Amino acid sequence: MGEALRRREDRRLVTGQGRYVDDLTPEGCLHLEFVRSQFAHGEIVELDLEEARALDGVVAVFTAADLAGLGAAAINLLIPDVRPQPMHVLAAERVEAVGQPVAAIVATSRAIARDAAQLAGLDIEPLSVASGEDRPEVLTPEVLSHDWRSGDADAAFAAADHVVGVTVEHSLLAPMALEPRAALADWREGRLTAWLSTQTPHRARDDLARMLALPLAQVRVIAPDVGGAFGGKASIYPEDVMVAFAARRLGAPVKWCATRSDDLLAATHGRGATTSGELAVAADGTVLGLRAKLAFQLGSWMPFSAVIPARNAGRILPGPYRVEDIDIGAKGYFANRAAVGIYRGAGRPEATMLMERLMDEAARVLSLDPLEFRRRNLIAADAFPYATPTGETLDSGNYQALVDMARHHAGYDALRARQAELRRDGKIFGIGVSLYIEPCGQGWESATASLCRDGTIIAATGSSAQGQGRETAFSQIVADLMRVSPERVTVRHGDTGESPTGIGALASRSTAIGGGAMVRACEGLLEQIRRAGAELLQCGEDEIVPGDAGVSVASDQGRMATWEALAGHLLGPETGDPKEAALCSSVVFHADGEAWASGCCIASVIIDEDTGTPTIDEVVWVDDAGVVLNPMLVRGQLVGGMAQGLGEALMERIVYDEDGQMLTGSLMDYAVPRAADIPPVRIEKIETPSPTNPLGAKGVGEAGCIGIPAAIVNAVGDALSPFGVRGLQMPLTSERIWRAMHDAAGRRSNVDQ
Repeated sequence: MGEALRRREDRRLVTGQGRYVDDLTPEGCLHLEFVRSQFAHGEIVELDLEEARALDGVVAVFTAADLAGLGAAAINLLIPDVRPQPMHVLAAERVEAVGQPVAAIVATSRAIARDAAQLAGLDIEPLSVASGEDRPEVLTPEVLSHDWRSGDADAAFAAADHVVGVTVEHSLLAPMALEPRAALADWREGRLTAWLSTQTPHRARDDLARMLALPLAQVRVIAPDVGGAFGGKASIYPEDVMVAFAARRLGAPVKWCATRSDDLLAATHGRGATTSGELAVAADGTVLGLRAKLAFQLGSWMPFSAVIPARNAGRILPGPYRVEDIDIGAKGYFANRAAVGIYRGAGRPEATMLMERLMDEAARVLSLDPLEFRRRNLIAADAFPYATPTGETLDSGNYQALVDMARHHAGYDALRARQAELRRDGKIFGIGVSLYIEPCGQGWESATASLCRDGTIIAATGSSAQGQGRETAFSQIVADLMRVSPERVTVRHGDTGESPTGIGALASRSTAIGGGAMVRACEGLLEQIRRAGAELLQCGEDEIVPGDAGVSVASDQGRMATWEALAGHLLGPETGDPKEAALCSSVVFHADGEAWASGCCIASVIIDEDTGTPTIDEVVWVDDAGVVLNPMLVRGQLVGGMAQGLGEALMERIVYDEDGQMLTGSLMDYAVPRAADIPPVRIEKIETPSPTNPLGAKGVGEAGCIGIPAAIVNAVGDALSPFGVRGLQMPLTSERIWRAMHDAAGRRSNVDQ
């Protein structure tokens, strides 16, 4: 542990040996496609499927009437005042979003199924469209509400020398995994097996069993290689359930794979919040109080984690700062749009962006350096564990050290001097700062560690993988504790038939909690190995020393048994199964609390005066992920998150028109970062171990989406401050920046006249 081992998964994946759902086509496989609504909201007047049924090759056509009695998907109601919006596998009498499935067509080929879907006659009478916006003139149902209050915010604002406020608009974003969603299901001998591109296979199994009224033992979900997820594959979808239902009904394998446009239209989106806040500040630069209103679009149905972004945004505020008097309210609104769920960060970016914009605005009003103003208000390093005003407990951290290290590596004072020089030369140059804290999952995870007949070790985890290097990281944990080479370790995950029940991979929890479970499983296996080794080698249990070759006696290294010999001694005669378990240790690990990562980002931006194009000059980033398991994997996660954070800040935006029609339904219209867009970044770290898990680890996968956008937005705001431009909203495209500069120039010209 701690070494930058190369990813063991990569050779297979980069040489085309990966196996994704779309690569799996069993013999006799049928293909499913959907008839989807072309309206955002309306009554179904007619659904004529006769031509579709008559097409040669069509095997079955399903409507909502065929699904009567289907159970409901789970929704995680983590806050009390929620009005759940259930998922409908197929719309019955009314449609509530463009792209909502209305009918499913199963055929002998994908092409035939698509052709048949085009033949469907669907007549919908349009109804008024709810946009999900928190505006009095828009009639949008409120489906979520929660408040966090502590101290006396009114008194804090009354005592303030300055009050500053900002509003932040977060565009809806597409998680944009490299692999679109896909599902394959087969019903055989009274058992359902479903291959899903999912990051939560056990959750998917539970949902399928409940919705199809099957015992858990009759449902197996397998997540083979998954090409990215980012929260967009954390919940069951209507398409997944429909494929499983059709496979059971038809007694044949059935497969569906989304196109990119399918995913843009009907997969879950992320962000989409409008947040506003006020900060009460004393003349000496002390923050006295915070008020915030957080309004979230929730789409037309709720996936499992629909309430998480609002809950996270509220409970994270006021971030890494000492602010005792707060009044924070979060609301969620129904919209005739695709469902909105968790997307890399899930509420953390919204909280950080609001707080960091407020801190910059307060520093401007106080004429203080933004970094120094933040430093004055940080939670002290000796205050941990720290009880926040929203009722959370920050486990560990050293926010001052983050700021000091970032300042040093950015050459902050020299950077400010360079800014002044560039501005004298007419250049548009800005520096942005952001600090963030990141809750990294809580609760439990499972793991099993087994010694096999062939002397290898199988490590099975309830966590799953979508490209993070999970097999590499978990093999490092096992190898370190068992004192064997990582090559001796096989990591199993993603298959509910072979891995213990678990939560899956989300919320930056897998290393801290999933890895913690693996530590405990290995500790249990070592106890069994010492007992068995002592019996075989005729010594005390405390004398048994494990090593890559096997176990030996500490006082007599010549007395040893290979792993194969130890396993054979326990199992007896050969059975022909080299992976037969001789010893096995299974645990369910419950974390002692939530680990909180943190970081500080400093970004510098140059803006082209003629075009408004922003170029990120450099990013300096100090992250505290607790004890780092593999520095190379950590850097990969940070840079990957940075790319998506940059996307939100500068280019990504799902757009609907007033009728609920999507205007960004392909990659011709929805912009995502390319390799050339990724700026130079210097990443440094500090380590404040978390006391909540045996590794001392914290999460890292979402940090780039949390800290980077706020630093970029603040840098652009700093660059445009000489123009009098404030409150520019994301995405900060060249057009938006150019228009803001020229509008400001026009205003100045009118004043001069």
